[in-house]
Amino acid sequence: MDSVAESSKNRKRLREEEEQQQKEEIEDEETSSTDQTLSLVDSLTFSDTMVALRIMRAQFPHIDKVSIQPFILHSQLYSSVKDRTQVDRELESLRREKVLRVFKLNTGQDDYAIMFLDDYLTQVDRVVKRMEEKKQRNLEVFEWFKTHVIDNKQDPSIDDQELRLLLSLGGKVKDEHISLLINAGLLVIKQGLFWTQMKEEMATSPIGAIWTFWLAACFDDFFPGIPGSNGINGTVVALPIDISWTTRQLIDPNMYWFAIPNIGSILKGLSQGRKELLSLLNRQRYKEMMLAPLEKKRLRLSLLDMRFHLRDLIGSGHLKTVNTPTGLLVRVSKD
Repeated sequence: MDSVAESSKNRKRLREEEEQQQKEEIEDEETSSTDQTLSLVDSLTFSDTMVALRIMRAQFPHIDKVSIQPFILHSQLYSSVKDRTQVDRELESLRREKVLRVFKLNTGQDDYAIMFLDDYLTQVDRVVKRMEEKKQRNLEVFEWFKTHVIDNKQDPSIDDQELRLLLSLGGKVKDEHISLLINAGLLVIKQGLFWTQMKEEMATSPIGAIWTFWLAACFDDFFPGIPGSNGINGTVVALPIDISWTTRQLIDPNMYWFAIPNIGSILKGLSQGRKELLSLLNRQRYKEMMLAPLEKKRLRLSLLDMRFHLRDLIGSGHLKTVNTPTGLLVRVSKD
């Protein structure tokens, strides 16, 4: 008799636990749905970086044409959390705790994307699945990459020696393994823009003259945290030119940026969407528009939605918001 009663209690407890779990799942779905549909007017600013990240992740536009997990731009956080020092401090803490990863985007500007680690691992798994369908060889490198590289290296970049060292914890590393990671879009060879300055009096020297020049590496503008190389002296044989500044692209085959696979078409749309939005506002009489109707407009040249671009341009300082009696106004910032 006691065993029957005990069994009945166990079944009742299990039912209650299942009902509670279902209730929590429904609440989570409702919260996610609310975050997705929440207007930018009601969700522009937050007091906490993690809250801002989660809301913006939930609001990331659904893109049918591209298989990519949600990401947040660093500039978008600056639009939502007013204390930039707080943002940078909390981001660094979350990065070190392996909650998220930060990626340098190849947009030609100082753009960084933030992706939750779980989302990034999902993105990597999708790449592996696609490679398996193509019957690619050397796929073991992806497991080494996830287990040893991603887990041990939180920085946005890595040099070739350290990459091979970490991968070797999984097995013998071949050049084909590195090439596979690059082709999969997980690594990008590091590039930087260098400026060459020549003295004005030397710019008109005869052909074949040997000129002294200063190579001023402007890495600080493009890759924060990487020291420049100002003051390097050298000699070069060059043709005379009538300008004192030229630019050249430097590719370092021994350094890599960690990258987000399948992001290429989105980056193109990011740049075009920025221009389209700024052009739209610049055509307005006072280069301004109320946020509520502006948010509802659609961009032709970007897969990302208006809300995404507004956060980005407000955070980067290209746009600013002004409180008015009728609501928030978005205005083009003066140069």
